[in-house]
Amino acid sequence: MGTLGQLREANRTRVVDVLRRRGSASRGELSQDTGLSRTTITALVGDLQARGLLVERAAEDGDPVRGGPGRPPTRLRLHPRAGAAVGIDVRPHGVVVALADLSSTLLEERRLEGGADDADAVEAAEAAIDDMLAAAELDRERLIGAGVALPGPLNHRERTTGSDALLPAWAALEPAAALERRLGVPVSVDNDANLGALAEHALGAGRGVDDLVYVSVGHGIGAGLVLGGRVHRGVSGVAGELGHVQVQPDGVVCRCGSRGCLGTVAAAGPLVRLLRPTHGPDLALDGLLALVAQGDAGAVRVVADAGRTIGAVLAGLCNHVNPALIVVGGELSAAGAPLLDGIREGIDRGALPVAAGSVEVVASPLGDRAGMLGALSLVIGDTEGTRSAGLAAFKA
Repeated sequence: MGTLGQLREANRTRVVDVLRRRGSASRGELSQDTGLSRTTITALVGDLQARGLLVERAAEDGDPVRGGPGRPPTRLRLHPRAGAAVGIDVRPHGVVVALADLSSTLLEERRLEGGADDADAVEAAEAAIDDMLAAAELDRERLIGAGVALPGPLNHRERTTGSDALLPAWAALEPAAALERRLGVPVSVDNDANLGALAEHALGAGRGVDDLVYVSVGHGIGAGLVLGGRVHRGVSGVAGELGHVQVQPDGVVCRCGSRGCLGTVAAAGPLVRLLRPTHGPDLALDGLLALVAQGDAGAVRVVADAGRTIGAVLAGLCNHVNPALIVVGGELSAAGAPLLDGIREGIDRGALPVAAGSVEVVASPLGDRAGMLGALSLVIGDTEGTRSAGLAAFKA
């Protein structure tokens, strides 16, 4: 391919990359985001439409409005069958696998038994992916990549898990490499809280907010940080490990080897154990949430106390990074007001007034799908790791 052809291909790739990030765009937005002239954009769009890569839709409520009066501009999006991404959320007690098109529209979703301690999780995920592709009538060749959300810290340099205490069956596994060998596409792996933060920033409560903290409260406690519009992981990948901040120096021993970590006090397991003497030995998280919904005084009290303890730890984080938003997700977030009000109180008590006054605390609108949606966003939004040029051969 000559120099002119290479330039055209590069420009086509830039247009496709913008549409992958935005979901849809007008020709004016494509020109603004790529820096290409309107004339060049018109020619590129015509070429991509002829190839079957792009489709048009009418502008809808909620779309950005640009220009003067008159008919709103049509918006362009990638053809739903131009490519697909896989998101995998590995949890302590189950695995969620999802398939989405390049406009972040979910096509298929599966929830599998087993979880982070299941050595067969990779094989089960691969089988689920093949099943979803068949259901969506897509060939495996349409896959552009996969993202994986894992609980616990990760070694990003070597792409391995960082804690055999939390992920015993995955400790020596390189999940990205294992899935890449099976699927034949690039695979990215990240901490589930980081991906929850990414999902909230791209799709949830944090859209338009460039400094936010996503807190996952469930069987463990972790946080993902978005600072300046980018996920902040830290030099060794453990930024946001709130669950291992010490809150009781003489408390129980944590799996990390320390005593009295936040996760040993305010995660779902310790709260359930506090209530079993009065509510029965078989009480589990679902039962705890049901008790809170019913207004049970004991359940509401332990959840509110946990919220205040989490809020006290978040108060220090607010003083350090001064976020505009804290989004609370994870299984325990279904407890609602007792947890959120407790977190708010803990922040107000412990943070500098100016830091506490500038942060909003909200429940995650994405619920327990945040990690999975973040894994999809990791692929769809990665215009460097997963190149768009390979889509150019697509024919509708």
